[in-house]
Amino acid sequence: MKSSILIGVISDTHGLLRPEAIAALRGSDHIIHGGDVGSPDILEKLSEIAPVTAVRGNVDKAAWARKLPEAEVLETGCISIYVLHDLAQLDLKPEASGFSVVISGHSHVAKQETRNGVLYFNPGSAGPRRFKLPISAGRLTVENGAVRGEILQLSVGQP
Repeated sequence: MKSSILIGVISDTHGLLRPEAIAALRGSDHIIHGGDVGSPDILEKLSEIAPVTAVRGNVDKAAWARKLPEAEVLETGCISIYVLHDLAQLDLKPEASGFSVVISGHSHVAKQETRNGVLYFNPGSAGPRRFKLPISAGRLTVENGAVRGEILQLSVGQP
């Protein structure tokens, strides 16, 4: 039995799935997309790597995107992960609800911090560069009921 679970985390692709992002997510047991997908092709390509859990972001307005939930729960390796696009829309107390991790996107700023025993994880944006923010994705490692996050800066040329 595998001792750890790797979860690739990506957000704000806005219709652009860079080869560097695909490379960073390879080897994942599961992939979470934090919204602003931009195109159903993105989810299709990600699902060739691993099963995908995705939520709808504020730019995901087309008919295909209406099938995506605004929030989703993933249970894996004895932990519960709550996924939504915009952290400002969080309408529950994750620690009281038994969540170990809250994943969001929206801000395009990669960030991870632990509050009240809950890891808040935003992988940043893997899509088109916005302002001068870095292009990034993330990875969660779940092992022995604990989780740790890692922000992955993607080295990319100009698209």
